[in-house]
Amino acid sequence: MSTTASQPAKPRNAPTRTVGDFIPPPITRRERLANLAGVVVPFAGVLAAIVLLWNNWVDWADIALMVAMYLLTAAGVTIGFHRLLTHRAFQTYPWLERTFAVLGSLSVQGSVLDWVSDHRKHHAFTDVEGDPHSPHVGHGQGLAGFWHAHAGWLMETQGQSDWKKYAADLYEDRAMRRIGRMFPLMVALTLLIPTLAGFALAGFTAKGALEGFIWGGLVRIFFVHHVTWSVNSVCHIFGRRRFDVDDHSTNVWWLAPFSLGESWHHNHHAFPRSAVHGLKWWELDISAAIIAVMEKLGLAWNVIRIAPERQRAKLTSH
Repeated sequence: MSTTASQPAKPRNAPTRTVGDFIPPPITRRERLANLAGVVVPFAGVLAAIVLLWNNWVDWADIALMVAMYLLTAAGVTIGFHRLLTHRAFQTYPWLERTFAVLGSLSVQGSVLDWVSDHRKHHAFTDVEGDPHSPHVGHGQGLAGFWHAHAGWLMETQGQSDWKKYAADLYEDRAMRRIGRMFPLMVALTLLIPTLAGFALAGFTAKGALEGFIWGGLVRIFFVHHVTWSVNSVCHIFGRRRFDVDDHSTNVWWLAPFSLGESWHHNHHAFPRSAVHGLKWWELDISAAIIAVMEKLGLAWNVIRIAPERQRAKLTSH
């Protein structure tokens, strides 16, 4: 039996942690400014894209480049950062694991160690004090809480989770630490790649380079950011629930195609280690489909799936 998000189950048992766990170190001014630029600059790119559209400075090559870059970097987050590196929902070869870490880094959502640490802490303290980006803690209900969960947390708690505590496996992996240190280079590459691609696709013209930079770079980053952030905000306020979980997570069907299946977020919180978030046949989960193809090709194994009887046992009414 589904319930709407307007009446979520209240967290019954907050995790037992020390007081120090609830107080992240203060975010530095430099980090805050970098994160602010990560919000503002892609938005400026969207405004520039509107001008290009108005002047008919856009063609199908620009849109195709944006979609291709979106799918690569979004999959780097959903499959790589999230299901593989955070939750170990499947196993793969080290070279492919590192490839996903690079693709996720190209989404400009922080270094791989920051992202994984923050997300594991989110699961440790979901919607209670200590959650890096809950809309229900510390900022009041309504718009203020929504904004904090969506983007406001980037100025307060993003990247402040302890790597050694929440991402020890990655911290001890020399290759992952190297990829994490290379994050500034990843930011440059994620803009350079579509710029060069646009330059080549348009016959080596400056106009093509500009369009590639704006559409494949800034506009794509804007959409990847806001879709990902919507899982933190929208999927903890609006939507539907059916499992007995002690948080406010929800499933939001209309976000599923854009989030590659991440918006079945309530399902995910019910079964965090599942490689499949869309648990019903009609719950579109592009990331799970890609993992299934990888499994058939021998690129993924030990893929964790939740048996129907386990799902039924966790329903709020069964």
